[in-house]
Amino acid sequence: MSATTTSTAGRALPLTEGSLVQRILRGAVTPGGAVFILAAVLFVAVIVVNPSFGEPPQLIRFIGRTAPIAIAAMGQYYVIVSGEFDLSMGAVIATQVVIAGNYIGDDESRVLPALVLMLVVGAGIGVINGLATTLLKVPSFIVTLGTMLALGGLVRYLTGGAATGNPVDSFRQIGRGGIEDVPVLDILPYPVIILVVVAVASVLLMRSPFGRTLIATGDNPDAAGLAGAHVWWVKTRAFVLSSLSATVAGILLVGYAGVHPSVGSGYEFQAITAVVLGGVVLGGGRGWVLSAAAGAFALELLFSFLNFQEVESTWRNTVQGLIIILAVALAARAWSLGRRPTRTTSDQSAAPSPTPARPGTEPGEN
Repeated sequence: MSATTTSTAGRALPLTEGSLVQRILRGAVTPGGAVFILAAVLFVAVIVVNPSFGEPPQLIRFIGRTAPIAIAAMGQYYVIVSGEFDLSMGAVIATQVVIAGNYIGDDESRVLPALVLMLVVGAGIGVINGLATTLLKVPSFIVTLGTMLALGGLVRYLTGGAATGNPVDSFRQIGRGGIEDVPVLDILPYPVIILVVVAVASVLLMRSPFGRTLIATGDNPDAAGLAGAHVWWVKTRAFVLSSLSATVAGILLVGYAGVHPSVGSGYEFQAITAVVLGGVVLGGGRGWVLSAAAGAFALELLFSFLNFQEVESTWRNTVQGLIIILAVALAARAWSLGRRPTRTTSDQSAAPSPTPARPGTEPGEN
């Protein structure tokens, strides 16, 4: 992305310019970089109230538990940075969980076909959301709200609103198992490995032409279209990535929570909160994908801190609401300041003076 910062001489410097240390320091003062500092501060605060939290086995398990929401946040990032919303993530997760529970059952041979089916269903939902938003010109908020309600009703119809049978244990191990006998850590959870793979793939994707086009589309879709980008297809792919991320989160959550229609409830709002906490501007065009994941970890660290302080869990929604309001306001202001170059006296003195008008010419015309 084309984020900038201002040097002492008043010249706007891109975040990719200068030495590694300079780039890190400049990035840290942006909303996308500040969330990493926030996560570190919250991590220290949690350790202070619960020292055992910092032990490697406990810490790696925390990362594994946070992996589903971090993956969902990275998926939501693609849609938000393109200038849209995806409110259907929680319903997609619930749908995938029900598919896993009812299709696989006790049949070990259905694990691989079920994974393929879940990915196809997730991609299909993303295509529907994307095409309805871009070609039918229905606001994404309305489209994905409708998808959320439709899938939620379907899940409740199929399950009767109650828990259904769990899939075979080999499938659930994807979410709750790991590589055992790892030095220091004891166990390396599979969700942590999957999170790392998704994060690396996301960084590479955002550095590709598609990622640059996605940022440009969110910043100014008309200009991106004039530059040759197929805006409808770029945004549709963002919705597909969001639904696929929700699918991966659903696969992991089967291991933690089992099969119940309430699994994934509220995940869309947690993902949006994590994204805006990571400094991604609602409306598109500004933000880093890893900052969205860091926002998810900062959010879970905050909830862990409140839990250790014996604050009632009913306050979670209130906290999320306040975070969304404050983060959106601060991020939009900070990014706008970062994009605005500072004019100095030397810049003004160097500016050419207007050419005096001559008879028969426009003012300033040679």
